[in-house]
Amino acid sequence: MMNILRKQRAKSILMSIFALAVSFIFLFPLYWIFTSSLKGDAEIFRKPPTLFPHQIFTDGYFGQLTGKHSVLISAKNSLTIAISSMAISFFLAVPAAYGISRFKVPGGKSLIMTFLVTQMLPASLILTPLFLTFSKLKLLNTYLAPILAVTTITIPFTLLVLRPMFMACPAEIEESARIDGCNRFTAFLRVVLPIIKPGLVTVCCFGFVHGWNDLVYSLTFNTNNALFPMTTAIYNLMNEYGIRWNWIMAYGCMLVTPPIVIFVTAQKYVISGMVGGAVKG
Repeated sequence: MMNILRKQRAKSILMSIFALAVSFIFLFPLYWIFTSSLKGDAEIFRKPPTLFPHQIFTDGYFGQLTGKHSVLISAKNSLTIAISSMAISFFLAVPAAYGISRFKVPGGKSLIMTFLVTQMLPASLILTPLFLTFSKLKLLNTYLAPILAVTTITIPFTLLVLRPMFMACPAEIEESARIDGCNRFTAFLRVVLPIIKPGLVTVCCFGFVHGWNDLVYSLTFNTNNALFPMTTAIYNLMNEYGIRWNWIMAYGCMLVTPPIVIFVTAQKYVISGMVGGAVKG
């Protein structure tokens, strides 16, 4: 018995060490970006490199809050794209996922397969058709073009995640609510949606991050610097006078902060939502 306990303890220690090593590998780039954002250019290129800044420079952060290419402007653009694409995908895909899970929709399986295939396609494959379409609709150089383009990713993702969760939700619960006076719509709002709350939080988080991280669509459909999100506006720090590396590193820290905060805050919902979305297909 003692040998078994020792083996289990040794195995647990080894797994913890392995987990710490993997975490270090994945988190070290973020640490390096943060420390480099506080260094001067001379220390950034110093050999051997320094793990901690010898002299702290904060101009990489405060210097980007004002001026023609203020980070606040690009942050506003990123928020507009992220929140709008998340909202559109939520209000369209949630009822669609519920309908496909509850009713016999003709060609429903083919539709699900189509959504699965679209998730595998690279964004570059649909750039040209989308560009021509948006050009005909006069949506180029507007917020609407990248917002609609991002929803081509977030809507299928939302539907694929929520459909199994709706299927796992017993229909008898809705029938009981209807007996108590609810119609189908109010039962959907008051009974079904609260049950799958982890899934809703999950798709909202991923929908926001998809929009926040958009680069290719905003770079393709917009040529107006005033509409550039943070992922695209970083090119403003690279010009004929050189590259401001500590500013770029500071910019990167500000860029990754919102997704990190979102997932750290909502991690328990995201984990249960992703697991719940894979329970029943």
